[in-house]
Amino acid sequence: MSLKTPVGEVKAVLFDLDGTLIDSAPDLGAAADKMRTDRGLPSLPDAAYRPMAGAGARGMLSVAFGMTPDSPGFEAMREEFFVNYERCMTERTYVFEGVEDMLSQLETCGVLWGVVTNKSKRFTEPLAAQMPLFTNASVVISGDTTPHAKPHPEPLLEAARRLQLDPSQCVYVGDDERDILAARAAGMYSVAACYGYLGAKADTAEWGADLEIKSPTLLLQSLTSA
Repeated sequence: MSLKTPVGEVKAVLFDLDGTLIDSAPDLGAAADKMRTDRGLPSLPDAAYRPMAGAGARGMLSVAFGMTPDSPGFEAMREEFFVNYERCMTERTYVFEGVEDMLSQLETCGVLWGVVTNKSKRFTEPLAAQMPLFTNASVVISGDTTPHAKPHPEPLLEAARRLQLDPSQCVYVGDDERDILAARAAGMYSVAACYGYLGAKADTAEWGADLEIKSPTLLLQSLTSA
């Protein structure tokens, strides 16, 4: 059994991290919410933070304090958020339902898999070390592994180089438009994970992905051929 796209056989599937493989929104929200309660402000519900989880510190601070990167004191607040997140980043984070089965099936098919995320090494490396899910990952590319982050194609191209594969032999799966833009620019087959952190205004039909899936298990169903 093999996995195929219209342009050829799949040798590797690469994934975005947050919102695609793992749901880290509860820990991201908790890190920002602690900043509120430390200042005597009322706690906000998880649902307030979730739509902006894909935007990382920028998104969390926008929800918690209405801040933007141009706001006075943003850099200091971002570092405080980072420290809070480092302390709790695997307390509430969980693997999306179906992901473990999907990865196991990829391995059974002899297909490599890895991660390409905009999350920095500061968080990606300890998180991957603490979560058993990533034991068999063939490559992990962080947001600062290369000089560029998605939607630039370079992180995806670096993953392909490390796997010694042509980009056309790789599939990239992500829950943000920048993931699809990066995949297209890298010459990879693109898959929109419509179960992730899409946000209220996201219209995945406008992203131009080669495939859309509403659950992780549907990826193999769509790409498997006898």
